[in-house]
Parts: sequence; structure tokens; C-alpha cells
Amino acid sequence: MLLQPHLQLRYIQRGSEYQPSQRKRKKKHGFLARKKTEEGRKVLVRRLIKRRKYLSH
Repeated sequence: MLLQPHLQLRYIQRGSEYQPSQRKRKKKHGFLARKKTEEGRKVLVRRLIKRRKYLSH
């Protein structure tokens, strides 16, 4: 049985997709973003109950 090298590749090397931005991070996952919505407030409450040191970003 002849193994084809192109089928043996497990992981494809990708480019640099992750370009972190503090502004985007805070807008999506920040404390104020959580406080704005009903679901976000539920997240904060759950984390408070668990005694998390950090409630959000």
C-alpha cells in the first residue's frame, strides 16, 4: 500500500488570523457590555455566585 504524503498532513499551517485588539475585547466581553444586556447580567450574577475573582474583562 502506497501512502500519499498529502493525506498524512494533520494540521494546516495558517496565517496570522488573531490580531488582538483591546477595544474589541472590551466591547464584546467587558463589564459594561455584560451590564447592558439581560443575558450579560445573568452571566455576571452566575460568576458572582461562584465567587469569581474577575467577573469579566
